[in-house]
Amino acid sequence: MAFFTSSTQDIPDTASIPRHIAIIMDGNGRWARKRFLPRIAGHKRGVEAVRDMVKQCDKLGVKHLTLFAFSSENWRRPSDEVTFLMGLFMQVLQREVTKLHQNNIRLRIIGDRTRFDANLCAQIEASETLTQVNTGLTLTIAANYGGRWDVIQAMNAMQLAKPELLGKFEEQDLAPFLSMYYAPEPDLFIRTGGEKRISNFLLWQLAYSELYFTDTLWPDFNDAELQLAIQSYQQRERRFGRTSEQLTASEQHSTQK
Repeated sequence: MAFFTSSTQDIPDTASIPRHIAIIMDGNGRWARKRFLPRIAGHKRGVEAVRDMVKQCDKLGVKHLTLFAFSSENWRRPSDEVTFLMGLFMQVLQREVTKLHQNNIRLRIIGDRTRFDANLCAQIEASETLTQVNTGLTLTIAANYGGRWDVIQAMNAMQLAKPELLGKFEEQDLAPFLSMYYAPEPDLFIRTGGEKRISNFLLWQLAYSELYFTDTLWPDFNDAELQLAIQSYQQRERRFGRTSEQLTASEQHSTQK
């Protein structure tokens, strides 16, 4: 099992290109409304934006791209929209997984699958199996996912697997049971659509991620918009609790080696 440095336990490696980008893809419905189109038209256009973003991140050398497709709270939306989104998810998996595999991209789906029908669950498993040994970009889709659910399910799984830790477990004991145990914590979090909140997404993993909010609606979030987000990231001081002076001294030491 892969092990990655926790940002609260140690200082992770950093680079000018984020190793892991996580995105809340917000604004599909508003994009459609501005064009006097039904909301489903925005969701369809949003899928095209996903395809473009995967290509760009792979080209840039990003190792992990995580996209929030459907939250555990999105079941509160109108039933016809939820039904459409579930059908669209199925269609996209069926249509895109072969292309992902041909491009050496590994696909992972995280979230509570208990509310998905049997056909969708089977398609998810088949898609993950097909791409599991690929070594390029890892594309993670969060579907029926919530950050609080993630922590709770991890605690339950850990207690079943290691009951001797009950009452005395530490962060490193819980980490392997979290949904994204296989990936480093996101370096850069992006939310499109103008809202400035993380909406129960990767609550554990975003502890020291750099946050970037843009008014651009998801269907319009293109390569140029991604470059702006990365440029903003590159201007940040990633101190992880240290002072600026400590950071400068550390960088000078690394240069002298």
